[in-house]
Amino acid sequence: MLAIRLPESVEQRLEDLAALTGRTKTYYAREAIVDKIQDLEDIYLAEKEIEDIRAGKVATVSSEEMWGHFDLED
Repeated sequence: MLAIRLPESVEQRLEDLAALTGRTKTYYAREAIVDKIQDLEDIYLAEKEIEDIRAGKVATVSSEEMWGHFDLED
């Protein structure tokens, strides 16, 4: 269970959206949290990958190697 306090303006927007669509405020709050968490996870994963590349922990290939490997040269 999670209880959060929202600014009145956000609370009102949430109430208006729920009333307009017939869904609950909880539905929209849950959807917003899940979407944001997914975005943050993607960001942190990408940042970690960049750190690993810069530290030499992850091998990279040039675009020329990639094109050649898949025989995609023009």
